[in-house]
Amino acid sequence: MKRIDGGVTAPKGFRASGVAAGVKPGSTKNDCALVASDFPATVAGVFTKNVMKAPPIVWDAEVCKKGTARAVFTNSGNANACTGERGYADAKATAERVAHGLRIDTDEVCVCSTGVIGVPLPMDRINKGVDGCLGALSSTGSDDAARAIMTTDTVPKALAIEIPLDEGSIRLGAIAKGSGMIAPNMATMICIITTDAAIKAGPLKSLLHEAVNTSFNQICVDNDMSTSDIVVCLANGCSGAAHLTPGTDNYARFAEAFKALCVEMAQWLVRDGEGATKFVEIAVEGAHNDDDAKTIARTIAQSQLCKTAFFGQDPNWGRFACAAGYSGVTFEPDAVSIWLNDIQLMQDGAAAPYKEADAAAAMKEREFRIRVSVGRGSGSAVFWTSDLSHDYVSINADYRS
Repeated sequence: MKRIDGGVTAPKGFRASGVAAGVKPGSTKNDCALVASDFPATVAGVFTKNVMKAPPIVWDAEVCKKGTARAVFTNSGNANACTGERGYADAKATAERVAHGLRIDTDEVCVCSTGVIGVPLPMDRINKGVDGCLGALSSTGSDDAARAIMTTDTVPKALAIEIPLDEGSIRLGAIAKGSGMIAPNMATMICIITTDAAIKAGPLKSLLHEAVNTSFNQICVDNDMSTSDIVVCLANGCSGAAHLTPGTDNYARFAEAFKALCVEMAQWLVRDGEGATKFVEIAVEGAHNDDDAKTIARTIAQSQLCKTAFFGQDPNWGRFACAAGYSGVTFEPDAVSIWLNDIQLMQDGAAAPYKEADAAAAMKEREFRIRVSVGRGSGSAVFWTSDLSHDYVSINADYRS
């Protein structure tokens, strides 16, 4: 596979747009985005596990259950969460307005909202945003859409790749937002994926769930799960390539590329975490199974003491061992070894001989890796996290201001 330009409009048959509608009073930034397929598309989605799901998530789950969709509209600046019956009615009304403009059915439109919780959507501005997006749809509009879905993100996030097949090729594109309230199941984020592959809704759903479990569900910036998380994928078959069928080489290539795209987008969210100064990979090996390894890696990644050590550039490996120990996973303490990049900090349950200056220098880097071995089992996992800085507190202390 190879990288290409174009984001969500790189696959054939997709257009996108992003406009400023003033959803957040006083802001002149793009805050409404539309991604649309010119042809019928299969759809799959993965949603937040938060019980307090925002009305747009409830609406989108119903759309995805049907298996076909044509468009995804997103507004930033307002999450339309904890807004009751009015919130659902507003989400549906937004879908209706988009559908009318595109001359498609209302239940072919997904609606996403991100921003402050507990405030009803300003529907006059949302309608303005819908109309503006409809008029601005373009085969080069991915960047405008990527900027429109940002909240506390510092950079827009977009990626596109092309995958060669036995005959022809297919493309994948994505845009995403997410910077804070990032925790698994799912991270607080929105990701819209497009592809011109021909694939049925069932296999697309399975593939999306598998990809999310190794990407967006393996990251954290903090430990908070949003009401509004969603990853949604539209596949319109416009590449002209043969239908992708599980068990074939072409499907395997597509699945590998799909997962790689999701992993890169997920890592991008962590790198742009609120106030983040570090990107840290936590790798765990030697566990009884992969689930145990994931639990240990997640516990270390979410530990506030570990995250503040990352920020302080302090190779305090005792915090990493401690977090592994309270993860709830059973292992032999005397079998634990820990590395910082290639520097072994802990060996068989006790301190290893290393130079403190070398370890401190490694943690001054923008990115580094913590590897933890807890035995000789076959279970392994990788998790990505950021540090916890003063800026994170500042950003979230006055988020509504």
